[in-house]
Amino acid sequence: MTDSANLDNIVDAWLTVPDVAERLGIDVGKVRRLLQEGRLAGVRRGDPRVLSVPEAFLVPAHLANPSAPTRPDDDGAAWTVLASLQGTFTVLGDAGFNEAEMIQWLFTEDESLAARPIDALRSGGKTAGRRVAQALL
Repeated sequence: MTDSANLDNIVDAWLTVPDVAERLGIDVGKVRRLLQEGRLAGVRRGDPRVLSVPEAFLVPAHLANPSAPTRPDDDGAAWTVLASLQGTFTVLGDAGFNEAEMIQWLFTEDESLAARPIDALRSGGKTAGRRVAQALL
């Protein structure tokens, strides 16, 4: 079982649900829907227990799909959820992982990737990351 203190040691930065909403330019209800739909994952941490999402799950909109980036907007302000997360969450969920375990796996160095899976996903290594995740099944 993964606890939030362990996650705090490996996740670089966290955002609360209202922070995610502000970053994405949407309301809190839509962020909660992203969590329910498996497009984002979060855990309750701190005191009081506040639902938080790793900041690395969000990227500038032009990098939503890092293997095919688009041109950034002039103001560069638009953010979105990293597109490859949802499928990765599905694979990990099929392997029996809960959200805390998914986050732990994504932020733990993997020798076969020579990186943390989240870093591989953010740099366009969706296929390699999913291959490693599928090996958990």
